[in-house]
Amino acid sequence: MLNYEFPPIGGGAGQAHLCLLRQYIDVENLQVDVLTSAPKPGDVTEQLSENITIYKIGLHKKQLHFWRKIEVMEWLVKAGLCYRMMLRQNEYDLVHAFFGFPTGWLCYRSAKILPYIISLRGSDVPGQHARLQLDYKILAPAFRAIWKNAAVLIANSQGLKERALRFMPSASIEVIPNGVDTNTFHPAETSDQQDKLKLLTVGRLSATKRVEMLIDAVEILHNDGCKLSLTIAGGGQLESQLRYLVRQKKLDDIIEITGRVDPEKMPQMYRENNIFVSASMQEGMSNAMLEAMASGLPIIVTRCEGVQELIKDNGIIIEESSAEAISKAIRKLVDDRSLLMQMADQASKQAEQFTWRHNAEEYLALYEKVK
Repeated sequence: MLNYEFPPIGGGAGQAHLCLLRQYIDVENLQVDVLTSAPKPGDVTEQLSENITIYKIGLHKKQLHFWRKIEVMEWLVKAGLCYRMMLRQNEYDLVHAFFGFPTGWLCYRSAKILPYIISLRGSDVPGQHARLQLDYKILAPAFRAIWKNAAVLIANSQGLKERALRFMPSASIEVIPNGVDTNTFHPAETSDQQDKLKLLTVGRLSATKRVEMLIDAVEILHNDGCKLSLTIAGGGQLESQLRYLVRQKKLDDIIEITGRVDPEKMPQMYRENNIFVSASMQEGMSNAMLEAMASGLPIIVTRCEGVQELIKDNGIIIEESSAEAISKAIRKLVDDRSLLMQMADQASKQAEQFTWRHNAEEYLALYEKVK
């Protein structure tokens, strides 16, 4: 298995990969070598279990949640050397890559000797990602070649599949959604009936997440006399800019930017809040949204890929991407606490449909077909 990012590096894809690996522990007749990255120079080998070994290529990472192009190239060069050595030393049946690029490039180079599966995650599929528009144009031929030669392409949501097909209509793509651990992420034992509503958003602080839109929505509600707070959990290249925006709007007392939060602390953070909000312009399928649902939080989200599978009676999908539209959706739950409680109950029920065990079973079945 290949993934250029893996906890603590990266975001949802790394966490999803780790959750999948945990389902593979002690699976009979399954031996897994994972090739990934570490944030500092020096290669590291970790034994997740008797049948799973993780090889981390040390990089010169400046930020855990942001990849500079030079860091991507460093991983490709160093991981490429290690990957070729591993192929010479082992008799693998197949390789499973997270991300079509850069990870899938290594698989493409070895396609004549080893079949490969690619899990498309979101940023590796051309779309609205503001920072990657030029990259998508330059790398489009490589993307198509990598996809065309894959034994199987997997999208983690129907919406991501549709985006991928707009880029390459001839591609054959299956869908295996993300999962969530409902033992770790579960509702609070007692519901919070305080007057002040606590909003939470979780994710990498990038332009794609449009966190400034959430800040503007909270400002509208605050100025309208609404009692609420917003916690922004996550780090990224826009963290300083967003902190400045909060100070400029004099919202320091109701908006908190935590920076990166240790994964072990996230379950309690979800349970301490009432509503999960997101203004992301594109997703594959949001791990954070699934975790929030499992924790009993209604979801308020601007329409993007991956939400149609998640949001039924457990939240509000906003068609207009604006601070005003977001504030109106939040106000609806502020004014109708019975609706909020109904959505909270439905959220945890909806999350039960998405398990990592089912995710793992679908991938294991694919492995058997491909090998």
